[in-house]
Amino acid sequence: MLKDKMLAVMADVGRQAAEREDLIEAIAVALLTRKNLFILGDTGQAKSFVINEFRKRVTGAKQFERLLSKETNEGELFGRPDLASLIPGNAGRRVLEQDAAYTRLCGDLQTAYGVYGKLLKDGPRAEAETAYGRVRDCREKLEACRAALYALHGNQPVVNTAGKIPESHIIFLDEIFKANDGILNSLLTALNERRYTNEGSTVDIPAISFFAASNEIPNFNDAAEKILKALYDRLELKLVTEYVQSRDARLGVLADKQTGRSGQIKSAVTLEALYAMQEAVSAVTIPDAVNALMDDILCELRDKGAHISDRKYFGYYPLAQAMAWLKGRDSAEAQDLMILRHYLWTNPEERTVVNQVLERKCLNPLKDALDDILRMGIEAYGEFEGAAAADIPKRIGKLRNEFLTLYEMLSGLLAKAQNAAETGQINDALNRLEDYSKKAHATVSYTYNPLNELYEFRRTA
Repeated sequence: MLKDKMLAVMADVGRQAAEREDLIEAIAVALLTRKNLFILGDTGQAKSFVINEFRKRVTGAKQFERLLSKETNEGELFGRPDLASLIPGNAGRRVLEQDAAYTRLCGDLQTAYGVYGKLLKDGPRAEAETAYGRVRDCREKLEACRAALYALHGNQPVVNTAGKIPESHIIFLDEIFKANDGILNSLLTALNERRYTNEGSTVDIPAISFFAASNEIPNFNDAAEKILKALYDRLELKLVTEYVQSRDARLGVLADKQTGRSGQIKSAVTLEALYAMQEAVSAVTIPDAVNALMDDILCELRDKGAHISDRKYFGYYPLAQAMAWLKGRDSAEAQDLMILRHYLWTNPEERTVVNQVLERKCLNPLKDALDDILRMGIEAYGEFEGAAAADIPKRIGKLRNEFLTLYEMLSGLLAKAQNAAETGQINDALNRLEDYSKKAHATVSYTYNPLNELYEFRRTA
């Protein structure tokens, strides 16, 4: 199965580096969803190593890697002008390479010249002269084809992009924030739109994902560095690495290096298989309940001061699809939103609150719902106690109505309980609500009726 192949690659890379499970998972998700990934971490934390180990296991993909500096120019990333295209009477190399007739004629000339060379060395002179005639004919046809292509395309300057970003599938840019103003616009277009403008002609590029790393984030409040904010925003997935914490893990890596076990490639996927995986991921369904949960997460995080744009919110679901697919499911669940811990933060300081909200709402969403209902019940009881001077029938009547609304909500959750554990949690909440109701009735010496009886009476009245 395709899923098993990706999981095997992830496990294989995981054997090469300790405590990098989150990073490996994020790389896989980025490739499955065509997202970009930024890794923030100190030097020597295996950021580049893990990215490169993963990249090596995608066979057939054209790769590009560059360590950026302030001196890095656009030619180093996107290609340099093809000088042949500037020579009068000559078409550019890209034009020639993409023409089927020219390519065929080159093959014919190479074959004819090979035959001529052998006959010139060992064969009869007459046959060698005949072979030379075929070489001359092939050359003349090739020159005529070149002239025709020049007539069609003229001396239009082109950039030779061979081996550069415009022809690569997986791109790794180390120290990305060293990018200077001269390359920024081209980088932004490539990262965001997967397009590149070559001498006035804008073309699609095959890039699947851009991976970037740095040991610092620019100070976007600084006028000189503010321009890099757009680049930072185009790196949708973000992850922070730490030094290896476990002694056993450190010693294990040392042992593998010393015995030569590290660096071996035992699993890989082809580029074609990766494309098939992306299609399978996009077919995973997102239930309405998961979208609603995502909206709840958005609202709570915004209330807590996290900056989450609408663009980020509307683009969350491919990540949930990828996580569901990796777990062998054709529909996303609440737990799949945990991958958003690498997506919803902008400043590293926001990571804590993002993690807390996701863990509470995604790992045990039922508990979060029950806590909200009980909180409303406690608030209603508090208002009841605070209105001691009010008319007793109105006080108890208001509380009953509020408690019956909460009882209905709990009953709805109980009907959807998936197992005995969930049933037990909901019944515990019902009992707590019942206890507050009993206490309130006793406080004002009012006849007590269980909430289920009151609910039935109201429903049938």
